[in-house]
Amino acid sequence: MSIRVRYAPSPTGYQHIGGVRTALINYLFAKSQGGNFILRLEDTDRTRCSQEYVQNIYDTFKWLGFYWDEGPDVGGPYGPYIQSERFEVYRKYAEELVEMDKAYYCFCDAERLEKLRREQISAKKDEIGYDRHCRTLAKEERERNIAEGKPHVIRLKIPLDGVTVFEDELLGSIEWKNEDISPDPVLLKSDGFPTYHLANIIDDHLMGITHVMRAQEWIPSAPLHKIMYDAFGWEMPKLCHLPMVLGQDGHKLSKRHGATAVNEFRKAGYLPEALINYIALLGCSYEDGRDLYSLDELVRLFKIERLNKAPAVFDYQKLEWFNGQYIRQKSDQALADLVRPYLIEAGLRSKDDPEKDKIELAAMPLIRERLKFLADAPAIMAYLYKRLELPPVDSYLPKRSNAQDAAFLLEEDKRLLQSFGLDDIPVLEEKFRERAQEIGKKLGDMLMPLRVAITYTRVSPPLFESMKILGLDESLERIEEAIQYLRRA
Repeated sequence: MSIRVRYAPSPTGYQHIGGVRTALINYLFAKSQGGNFILRLEDTDRTRCSQEYVQNIYDTFKWLGFYWDEGPDVGGPYGPYIQSERFEVYRKYAEELVEMDKAYYCFCDAERLEKLRREQISAKKDEIGYDRHCRTLAKEERERNIAEGKPHVIRLKIPLDGVTVFEDELLGSIEWKNEDISPDPVLLKSDGFPTYHLANIIDDHLMGITHVMRAQEWIPSAPLHKIMYDAFGWEMPKLCHLPMVLGQDGHKLSKRHGATAVNEFRKAGYLPEALINYIALLGCSYEDGRDLYSLDELVRLFKIERLNKAPAVFDYQKLEWFNGQYIRQKSDQALADLVRPYLIEAGLRSKDDPEKDKIELAAMPLIRERLKFLADAPAIMAYLYKRLELPPVDSYLPKRSNAQDAAFLLEEDKRLLQSFGLDDIPVLEEKFRERAQEIGKKLGDMLMPLRVAITYTRVSPPLFESMKILGLDESLERIEEAIQYLRRA
């Protein structure tokens, strides 16, 4: 059997971590079995669907670096892959269910259904739902209503008693009482639009989907789907309900836990490799003693048996660690290319500027260990592009010193730089160390005002290397500017 799985998002919002995780696990399973991964857009909610959200799906997965074999944008033998382009298919099969007496026409209008709902609430009934009024309509009345063009929906006949049993690849056999299933849900609405359940089942069958891998929150829909498959006489795909992803408060991951839209992670400067690696580990194990995996390694190692039944907890600190690991694996050139868009957005440089390209390439060894996110780069590197506002005088001062002491130390720093230049940094560092001993100062005290004069902060990338990037003249001018500032204090 050729494995075929699908990711079927509704384009009603931006792609989020939960959806991407579902897509990734489907992709890993398909590729580990030599199968196909399919994208299908379930856009039947026309009031909330947007082309912007469709484009976001395409952009998100292109950025992440894994894609589908079949889908709306790449085509395939089972198209169209957009549900709004398949309405005639859904109507055809819904009518077949009516002909087989597995479904029926319901003529109850909105007013009656609302009245029924209010009565059920008033009576404090345990279950609120349809009362199956039209399920037993006489044939003559049904035909008369149809002939008169009375608006109607098509509802599925849920068995009135018994149980529905289905197998889950991860959770095993699950039994569901039919009385606990939503009573006779609508399959086809009066405007011809299918509901999620009808479109989902028909598309999975016609597209040859062999495995449905989705979050455990969808378990309650599984018995309904099993009843529909049985009604059609079709074989149900194998089900695998994936462990939930929770925030650290134990609730389902949502916006209240911080950034969950992939766009936000991308904007913050996460690398796609880090996001994929971390998401793949949520609720799944691969090899003991390892954390970092390439996408190809994840494909090779993935097995359904390695999925956990228990929920996974999304840990931002752990994801941050992954991001740092992947940043440090980048070459200088690759990292420079990655941070450049953030520098451009911050206004530190224009898009095309070969001189600035050189600055970035030289700066990467200095900032790599300090980067948690690519978006950190502008704040860390700003001093390399322009002079910044001078910080408070206290920033320049070593312990137990005043502004005049700091100015004196800067004069010493300036003379050493003028004498020895920046060509040989080890030699320059030794000269600074010798001079600090001669004047009875600690090397750190001598370098503190110099660091602030050059980088405008007490904590910065390596100081002498920074000055080499800036050049001797610019470094000396910044030192002189700081000396005059301190003398005026």
